[in-house]
Amino acid sequence: MKKQMVMVVFSLGLISLGSSQVSAQNSDHVGTSVNIVLADVISIDQGSVASGGTVDFNYVNTTDYNSSKSVTVPNSLIINSSKNFDVKIKSDGANFINGANLIPVDVLQVKAISGGSLMGTMNEVTLSTNDQVLVSNASLGAKRILNIAYSISAEKASKVLLGKPKGTYTQIVTYTATAL
Repeated sequence: MKKQMVMVVFSLGLISLGSSQVSAQNSDHVGTSVNIVLADVISIDQGSVASGGTVDFNYVNTTDYNSSKSVTVPNSLIINSSKNFDVKIKSDGANFINGANLIPVDVLQVKAISGGSLMGTMNEVTLSTNDQVLVSNASLGAKRILNIAYSISAEKASKVLLGKPKGTYTQIVTYTATAL
């Protein structure tokens, strides 16, 4: 009887081993497709200094009218883009305006300068109402920072600004980022 018990236990052990192997071979599985859907994006961050910012040139004495002036604005533009892009600039009008008094926008030079995280071909342009490329083929990425320098030459200050009625002359400068 003892022999029969051992045989039964041994047989049951083999059966359970065999059945676990059989169920392992017959297991079910399913797969799920995971999709990542991307769209091209480009934006100028509202945190950019140029968004609602102001650049001031103050001319208060003869030295000012006989000197070049430059204003550098760090973090002027913060751009996010999924593709390489160009940054263009233009003025919204042909003149800086103070009531009926006008100063042509071409007194102002605008230059993209290094120091930010935006990489591309940096240019300097004379402001006009036409779109001009300030940075060409800028590298894609998140929060690409562009620093911009604005300048008025001593020659333009003495020939164009000197003699104009005092006051604040204003014009809007518009920047556009365009994917390539």
